[in-house]
Amino acid sequence: MENINWSELGFGYMKTNANVRCEYHNGQWGELELHTEETVNLHMAATCLHYGQEAFEGLKAFKGKDGKIRIFRIDENAKRMASSCNGICMPPLPEGVFEKAVLMAVKANIEFVPPYESGAALYIRPVLFGYTPQIGVSPAKDYLFIVFVSPVGPYFKGGFSTNPYVITRKYDRSAPLGTGIYKVGGNYAASLAAHQEAHEKGYSSEFYLDAKEKKYIDECGAANFFAIKDNTYITPKSSSILPSITNKSLMVLAEDLGLKVERRPIAEEELSTFEEAGACGTAAVISPIQRLDDLDNNKSYVFSKDGKPGPISTKLYNKLRAIQYGDEPDTHGWITFVE
Repeated sequence: MENINWSELGFGYMKTNANVRCEYHNGQWGELELHTEETVNLHMAATCLHYGQEAFEGLKAFKGKDGKIRIFRIDENAKRMASSCNGICMPPLPEGVFEKAVLMAVKANIEFVPPYESGAALYIRPVLFGYTPQIGVSPAKDYLFIVFVSPVGPYFKGGFSTNPYVITRKYDRSAPLGTGIYKVGGNYAASLAAHQEAHEKGYSSEFYLDAKEKKYIDECGAANFFAIKDNTYITPKSSSILPSITNKSLMVLAEDLGLKVERRPIAEEELSTFEEAGACGTAAVISPIQRLDDLDNNKSYVFSKDGKPGPISTKLYNKLRAIQYGDEPDTHGWITFVE
């Protein structure tokens, strides 16, 4: 293993020791196996390439100052992958196999878990896809599940700092009753053009309104949205939003801090009433929104006049990170230790 400058890590792929794989044939899953090969040999007619039969997850392992390695909310990632599999007709993994595979992958790459003081973490990427060669549109008969890992730094270069976002009406991320509630690659492919355009205009990310009426807040790029108003944590309720495990956790922590929590439709005009706003997800944890521009209507919603994250977003961020790194007790049973 080369000398890694942990504090300078970006959010990208780095070769590690091994990955974990499991194959599905003849109606059943096989055994978990360790592999050192980084590539996959796919038939050109594989269903994942043509019909998008693919789902993935993202979670992290953290090293505490006590030297122990903690994985955050692994059970929730397992449930969400099972939901994605059911949503696009792929066989879910047997109970416990997801967790076992993740632990196996982390243990095989233990020296790649960044040290406590570095601010970095080990990103864990489970992915499951169909690869039966076929031309007709129908579910595959053969599937491959892989878990690989990579040490990563902050998702945004500035770490926990405010970022500008821009509303897009030109694109929809996902429609109601579509695949928005599943973590599948097609949702991200649908966001790439909007994301690129936002970057070209100097924004960190795009911001979507609901696909049906373009009246309600949906998601911030590939992350859930939340806002703070009158000591209340508010996040959108919609049938096209991915259920974020980070958002789910922040709702619990907000109540722990004495805030009320509301999960409900949020009309765009309510943006002007919010004291703080942010995007949340596994990669960035919280990305506070400095301002949200509506270029179509020549409007700007400003959530941070001094460019600093708001006090409640800061408290929530610090509390969640403290649980992940073991600096505060895990009173909700969210942590799995790597023995």
